Amino acid sequence: MEIYQIRAFVTVARLGHLTRAAEALSLTQPAVSAQIKALEQSLGVALFERSAGRMVLARSGEALLPTAEALLVLGAQLKSEAQQLQGALQGALDLGVPSERPDFLRLGDLASTLMQSLPLVELKTHVLAADALVEQVQGGRLAAALLIVANPPRAVQWRPLRSVRYRIAVPKPMRDALTRAGWRDIAQLPWLDGPAGSHTHLLLRDMFERHGLAPRVVMQNDDQANLDAMVRAGAGCALLREETALAGAAADDFIVWGQARADATLGFIQSPERAGEALLVALSSLVQKIWKPGAPAIATHD
Repeated sequence: MEIYQIRAFVTVARLGHLTRAAEALSLTQPAVSAQIKALEQSLGVALFERSAGRMVLARSGEALLPTAEALLVLGAQLKSEAQQLQGALQGALDLGVPSERPDFLRLGDLASTLMQSLPLVELKTHVLAADALVEQVQGGRLAAALLIVANPPRAVQWRPLRSVRYRIAVPKPMRDALTRAGWRDIAQLPWLDGPAGSHTHLLLRDMFERHGLAPRVVMQNDDQANLDAMVRAGAGCALLREETALAGAAADDFIVWGQARADATLGFIQSPERAGEALLVALSSLVQKIWKPGAPAIATHD
């Protein structure tokens, strides 16, 4: 069993077609087919069901695919760490991030660790909405991204880092409106929202849609990292991270309404097609060291 055979297996499994897999691997179709057959003989199981040029995963192939993907990542990590020892890693990394406070995203820790471990690598961050982060990672325009979502995105490698909870913060001048207020009353208050596709927008929309309602949005703000300042100023209600909301309520800056909450996860995503790149393997390893997540290493959603 060779690493190139495993790479052929994973590539064919992702693309579902021998021709496209051969093009992606810069090999001929017979060469890819031969590698798959050699791997099947080595493992003693059929990995694919073959029909009219298409390669459909057999049950045994489905069961072995996650391990094969993990082996490719480990192989790339081994190469990356060896290159680091040689001082060979250099270049630029484009990392997408949501509009959130840098300390919450640990961007300072990441930049500091990157500078110490990979002094020749430049980190470039790009603040984008959640939908755009997923799209640009899928398209390869971003190397990776930190992402806040209620559910893991599809067609990217997803590593959960920590849970995030959001609460409803209401300006103090609107205190009287909260007396015996229900969801319909809360929806009619003025709301501050993020741009379409942003994590706060998606969480806010889903929260109210569960009650058959929509919030009365009076302002869309690209800067979601400082929404608490807008609530404090009386501009409107907003979804704030629970720690920020509770701290503001304790300081009597605003009010947290009831026990309403929206749960999400902060995670790290990268494209499966680029996951083996040395710089990305190094970045993923640093993210692991900084966050020390207790979640499964990598989950790929197709």
